[in-house]
Amino acid sequence: MTTPDFQPLHIGLHAAARPNRTAVVMADGSARLDYAALDRRSRRLAVHLRRQGLGRGDHIAVLMRNNVDYFSVCWAAQRCGLYFTPVNWHLAPDEVAYIVKDCGAKALIVSPTELEVAATFAHRLPQLSIRLVGGAAQGGFDSLDAILDDPASDGATLDEIEGQPMFYSSGTTGRPKGIKRPAAAAPWGSPGMGDQLAARLHGIDAGAVLLSLAPLYHAAPLSWAMAALRYGGEVVVMPKFKPAEALTAIAQHHVTHAQFVPTMFVRLLELPEAERRRHDLASLRMVVHAAAPCPIEVKQRMLDWFGPIVHEYYAGSENNGLCAAGPQDWMSHPGTVGRALFGQVRVLDEAEDELPAGEIGALYFSGTPRFEYHNDPQKTQRAFSKQGWSTLGDFGHIDEDGFVYLADRRTDLIISGGVNIYPRETEEALMGHPAVHDAAVVGAPSAEFGEDVLAVVELRDGVAPSTALAQELIDFCRTRIAHFKCPRRVEFGILPRTPTGKLLRRVVKEQWRTAPAATV
Repeated sequence: MTTPDFQPLHIGLHAAARPNRTAVVMADGSARLDYAALDRRSRRLAVHLRRQGLGRGDHIAVLMRNNVDYFSVCWAAQRCGLYFTPVNWHLAPDEVAYIVKDCGAKALIVSPTELEVAATFAHRLPQLSIRLVGGAAQGGFDSLDAILDDPASDGATLDEIEGQPMFYSSGTTGRPKGIKRPAAAAPWGSPGMGDQLAARLHGIDAGAVLLSLAPLYHAAPLSWAMAALRYGGEVVVMPKFKPAEALTAIAQHHVTHAQFVPTMFVRLLELPEAERRRHDLASLRMVVHAAAPCPIEVKQRMLDWFGPIVHEYYAGSENNGLCAAGPQDWMSHPGTVGRALFGQVRVLDEAEDELPAGEIGALYFSGTPRFEYHNDPQKTQRAFSKQGWSTLGDFGHIDEDGFVYLADRRTDLIISGGVNIYPRETEEALMGHPAVHDAAVVGAPSAEFGEDVLAVVELRDGVAPSTALAQELIDFCRTRIAHFKCPRRVEFGILPRTPTGKLLRRVVKEQWRTAPAATV
């Protein structure tokens, strides 16, 4: 039921008003969809899914590389009331199979490059009544292109209603879990909370040209892109992030908005000065970063380069709250992730009682909708406090001005000699050293203290590891933070991160924390 003042907003309206406006284009110019094509192709697939028996609240899984028809698939689900789960194609076949089975997908849509992986498990999942592959039909999968290109269904009736994504957690600490919200049955054209925040906070509108730099199976890149299309903007998609090519794309496509993660900032800053300065970036109105902590010195260098257009937010796929910091906020409160703009932030102790300003505890959001972890009631219960507030599992504090600062996740805390040590603070100190490209700090078993602080350092190109350098890094930390927070041991290696920059701390622990000290 719609209210009298309801004003729908969706791609069909933009297709009618500006059919030739570019909706999605690959950054290298290899493929493009205008709004008329995006609306037409997504509707054809939606009609096909309906005819195959999928109804509101049913589920599809998307195992595709970055390409323009990723959005044809997602908008097909969005406009006919389905859940859609983007699946990380970097995962092993068993991990992909787990997600497709766990989400209850009745349809699986894959890129040709992922067909081999999909074929290893699809025949074992009788729930998969629809199997589609980009390009020609093959390997027991029907042709997605044949459906998208077929005009036969253009006049068919389609009962349109809003669907929504169901993202899976990254699985950095174990099996990923689906983050599910109730199927709301919102009328077609109803902007979701993410759409509204993108418009209100970050100026996404019909004039926006958004550069999407990361894999679309991640929540933030896909949500931002879908929001840009909801409002009639243009989305420029990179197949894979490459720093110099990202700058070229900004200049060539007159990009106004771009979302980065901190590791992308680091790689951009490592480009030669001449390469960084030769690109015309004047079209940029807003750069936003999230997904992982950004070292203070890296953030400051990006502000010096891009100017006061670098914004930050803190949120999760759970959509249970959001903090945001504009450039002026951050410069007056270095290191903050901002104030709460959706929900209220609470800091709780181990008894789930509130702590005063300045004290570190578990961060919770109040005043936001509930969510659940699909098929995991225990994890869902652990995400909520006795007051009914929800957490993403992070530690931090709030200052007297209401600005939020992250410490670490609860599971990353190091307890050495009974003292709590937050790895992020040590990592920040190490990142200030000119030889350090990346750093991760974990607890290593210690007979004396329970845990010792272990730093694993990825060095910049051309810097050689040595015992002297390890000691230099320890001494460097001791000039910046308390000695008990500094590494007692330094190892060198390549740090494992997801494509969106999240550190796989579990892998770091498995690989280094119990290993004997390296000989360098």
